[in-house]
Order: sequence, then structure tokens, then C-alpha cells
Amino acid sequence: MLLAANQNCYNETKKFLTRNEMQKMVKGTGLFSQVAQTLSHRLQNALWRMVKLRKQGKECGYPRFKNIDRMKSLNYPQAGFKLDKKLKVIPFGEISIKKHREIEGQIKTLTLKRESSGRWFATFCIETEPKIPRINNGEQVGVDLGLTKFAVLSNKEVMKNPRHLKQYENRLVVLQQRLSKKKKGSQNRKRAKHRIALLYEKVSNTRADFLHKTSTRLVNNYSLIALEKLASQEMSKQKFGKQINDAGWNMFANMLSYKAEEAGCKAVFVDPKNTTQECSNCREIVKKELSDRIHDCPFCGLVMDRDLNAAKNILIRATAGLAGSQASGDGDSLPSLKEEAHTIHGWE
Repeated sequence: MLLAANQNCYNETKKFLTRNEMQKMVKGTGLFSQVAQTLSHRLQNALWRMVKLRKQGKECGYPRFKNIDRMKSLNYPQAGFKLDKKLKVIPFGEISIKKHREIEGQIKTLTLKRESSGRWFATFCIETEPKIPRINNGEQVGVDLGLTKFAVLSNKEVMKNPRHLKQYENRLVVLQQRLSKKKKGSQNRKRAKHRIALLYEKVSNTRADFLHKTSTRLVNNYSLIALEKLASQEMSKQKFGKQINDAGWNMFANMLSYKAEEAGCKAVFVDPKNTTQECSNCREIVKKELSDRIHDCPFCGLVMDRDLNAAKNILIRATAGLAGSQASGDGDSLPSLKEEAHTIHGWE
């Protein structure tokens, strides 16, 4: 309704509806007032984001009409819900829920989220008193993320890449072939689609479990963790997109960032330029092809695994062990892509 009204308004006046006009349109839809307003704000933000990107000369598609299956969440920013033994939500009434853990602190917002598998989740934003970070006397470590190996640490520890999607790839192929044979709109097609959604959810949960356990172990064991600030979204568009997304580099970096403070650890992100090519001992540039898995420096004679050499370079930059270090503090954004992005080490 809102999207169609904006399209008609733009065709007639070359302008989109204002925020107030959109908020008036969603009145009487049956949703709680703030929830309906939030939906109108989402659409307006999407429209203005599209306008901004197009003015910058970037490709950006027009917001699409969504059927009910593509509606993922409803947000209650202040009121309209109450949590007791059951969750009472306007206008849906009381809903039985299973708590993953007891909630400590004051509930500020609620988001009702539906997964593709049909499962619903209630996500609460809680305001709590800040905890005193514990003292972490662990060592400092650099982490080089890759695809052949998930990560190589500067202390020579190697983490294998679980390749979560590959484990279920054959099963997914079978289910998708069965789906393609079902008649559109039929109950059999809906059931087949649901089976695929359940399997994708299992892959996602398995990946998240691995990343959570790995990131928690790292922040508990080390006082400083250094990583490259990788533009993984841009990298995935160039090459090996499925493998990069399956590895979950961005998820892993985000987990380290928000877990680090409470664990008494510090996560630092550095410029990834030449971390593979530079010698961690003499700082000279040693050019390597993707097939060169060993760093063999002709200047100082250092010989080691190329990923280990990169991890050591990352740690050096993060700890300002080199004059003119390119280290950045927590939360700083370094949008640069690896110079060798089209041949990221560990991709083969």
C-alpha cells in the first residue's frame, strides 16, 4: 500500500510522500500504532537511500513489493507489549514463549522476527548496568582469516575451516530439485520449500555456533586480538562469494568486537594492504602468487607459511611495533580492500 502510494505520488509530482503523510496512511491497519509507524519509516529510509546512491552514480534498485512470506519482523520501539509468564503483544494477545535465559535489566524494545522455516523469535533490547571488565593477562595475537584455513594465529595455531554449507550441499541439491518439480501454489510445494528453509536454518545455526565458540575462546585467552579490516562484501562480489559468506568473516569480527570489552580484551583492526606480501622480519615486499603457500624472503632468509607471516604482520601493525604503523582502534572503519583482493591468500 505505502510503496504503491509513493510510486503514484512520484509519477504525478516527482516527489515521494512525506513522513507525516505516510504515518497517516498506516492508521487503522490493525497494527499497534508505533509498529505501523516504524514500517513506514523503514520504507522512507529505503527510498531516500536509493535516491542518495543514485545521485552518487551508484547502481541501486527500487524497493520491491513483498508478499507475506518475505515479511520478516515487527518492531515495538517503546510500548505495546508486556512480558510475564507469557508475552502479551498488541494486537495478537498472549503468546506462549520459551525463554533461552532469564532477562536481567529493563526491557526497552521488542522485535518479533520470523525465520524462513516458520519459527518465530522475540528479541528484547535490555538496558543494564555496565559490568566491570575482568582483568585479562593473556598474550597478544594476530589473526589472518582465510578460506583454505579459517584462521591462522601469529602463535602458529591453525583453525580449520568447517565449510558448513558444503557439509549439506548434496542434501540441498536434492531438496531443491524436488521443489522445482512441485506445482506452484500447491501444498506439496509449500512443504518442499519448508524443508529447504529448515536445512538452511540448520546450516546458519551450525555456523553461528562455531563462530560463537571460537570468538569466546579467543577473547578469554588473549588480551589483544588483531585482525584485518576486510571489505568482505566487496570481495565476495569479485570471486569466491559462496565460500566467503560461508566462512562468516564479518560475523566473526563483530562477535570479537562486542565480546572483547567484557572479557578484558581489545580487538584491533588494521589496514590489510600487503600483509601477505610483506616480510614480518625485515619488512621487505616479497611478491607471491596465489599458488605460493610458503613465504621465502630473499632479503633476510625467513621461511614460513604465508598465512603465518601475514598473521605476524597484522599483530605488528596493531601493536605499533613498526614506525608509521597503520593500526586502528576498536570500531574504526577502514574501507580499503586488500591490494591482492582478486587473489586473497587462502582462497584456493
